[in-house]
Amino acid sequence: MIPFEEAVRIVRESSLPTGQEAVTLPEADGRVLAVDVRADMDMPPFDKSAVDGFACRMEDLPGVLNVIETVAAGQWPGKKTGPSTCIRIMTGAPMPEGADVVIQVEDIIPAGDEKIEVPRVPRKINICRKAEDIRNGTVVLFRGTLLDPQHIAVLATLGETHPMVAQRVRVAIISTGDELVEPDRKPGQSQIRNSNAWQLIAQVQRCGAISQYLGIAADAAEDIRKSILKAREGNRIILMTGGVSMGDFDHVPDILNDLKAEILFNSIAVQPGKPTLFARLPGCLVFGLPGNPVSSFIQFEMLVKPLIYNMMGHEYNVPSVWLPMAEEYRRKFADRMAWIPVRIDEEGRVVTVEYHGSAHINSLTEADGLISLPVGRKTLEKGERVHVRQI
Repeated sequence: MIPFEEAVRIVRESSLPTGQEAVTLPEADGRVLAVDVRADMDMPPFDKSAVDGFACRMEDLPGVLNVIETVAAGQWPGKKTGPSTCIRIMTGAPMPEGADVVIQVEDIIPAGDEKIEVPRVPRKINICRKAEDIRNGTVVLFRGTLLDPQHIAVLATLGETHPMVAQRVRVAIISTGDELVEPDRKPGQSQIRNSNAWQLIAQVQRCGAISQYLGIAADAAEDIRKSILKAREGNRIILMTGGVSMGDFDHVPDILNDLKAEILFNSIAVQPGKPTLFARLPGCLVFGLPGNPVSSFIQFEMLVKPLIYNMMGHEYNVPSVWLPMAEEYRRKFADRMAWIPVRIDEEGRVVTVEYHGSAHINSLTEADGLISLPVGRKTLEKGERVHVRQI
């Protein structure tokens, strides 16, 4: 049994990078950028007006000005401003030659036919300068960026219609256990519905990876072996649930040994999730996750999710907040690190949710996140600030 932090390190150092591919802008959302993206032009490409108003010379203010032209966005000024003249200009339109300020429409007084009065010197010039947002040739988006809608807008601005992104990690999912039936079946005596596989499919897809569900393997060595061999075809990660502890029907470790896999660990000093296995086959990584759904959910979040992102070139930063405990929390044993599901109340305090153990998956539907207790510590005091790892 190894410390949780050691398991995290081993998994991270075993990462298998993916390749690259070009995708369209609609396909790029949620993907990881594979190369730096540089600007091919200045943004803005010219000095432009930041407001609807009148472009003029600061030295003529305050005063009465003659309006000599109107320039809309998308048009280029045909005239330049001179003494006591101005040009009506729309937001985003290029600044005319000679003008060094734009007076907002609401700050002028009509003074007759094509005349305006500017009663005071403005506090702002209302001009967006050329290249103040982006300078031609600079890196705007860096390799490893997880693309969100705002990044898609930047790519479009730069003319990157087919950005190069990391290929999606392919993940095979296998459930093991004679007691399992699929969710569309009514469980018989001593049977339960298979929830782990569908939970993991959703978690994999949330990471931008591709899932391949291979069904339920019976608690028989040959069935599990066949499933693993099939899962190796075209997948970089294999997720298995059940069959990894020390019971008579837990065949996964022996099968992996027979397949010449390198088992890097098979037990972690963490609760829940102690019987978690991690192994390496040529070109493929294998996780044996516990059969209890809370355990498999949490160990996916802690170990598998960061690995998937790392394989695609993204440094995954866990969303977390630092908040006070609303109440005291105690546990009986402290020989393992513990992950505890919690919610955040309306006053921004951390409250533990009702939690009966690693089979109580419904507890996570009430949770906003997880907090941890290190080995050797049994108590969190009321008011003590803790990191809430959001889920």
